Amino acid sequence: MSLYDIPLRTLTGEPTSLADYKGKAVLVVNVASKCGLTPQYAGLERLQAQYGERGFTVLGVPCNQFGAQEPGSAEEIQTFCSATYGVTFPLLEKTDVNGDGRHPLYTRLTEVADADGEAGDIQWNFEKFLISPAGEVVARIRPRTEPEAPEVVAAIEAQLPV
Repeated sequence: MSLYDIPLRTLTGEPTSLADYKGKAVLVVNVASKCGLTPQYAGLERLQAQYGERGFTVLGVPCNQFGAQEPGSAEEIQTFCSATYGVTFPLLEKTDVNGDGRHPLYTRLTEVADADGEAGDIQWNFEKFLISPAGEVVARIRPRTEPEAPEVVAAIEAQLPV
């Protein structure tokens, strides 16, 4: 099964999948509204604005597994993201990224090693996975790495289809 075949749901509950982004570079990020790393939303939105028209999207995945830092409803999450950070990139429904209830997307993503060769569980909010336009995971970026860090920007630019 490819990443494109894994069923997902939007923040509003509509069915979707990564197939909707086939041919684009996608940065999948587990996000939270009440985390010390929450200001990364601003950098993610700047990446979306800079590269969106060139075949790139950020895909935010709200998760409440780390210190209960994403406690809100779908409506509260959407309002927070748009009002506080002007988020225009798509958001999925709140999802478990670790443990017994881990979403199948994250079962696949956590098999990928980071730059230090470490795979396994998501460490914290704002862990990032770059997916190529062909649907392959090409980079795993740990939470404390800023979205606009030179190595992240270089990885995204290397995957842009346009």
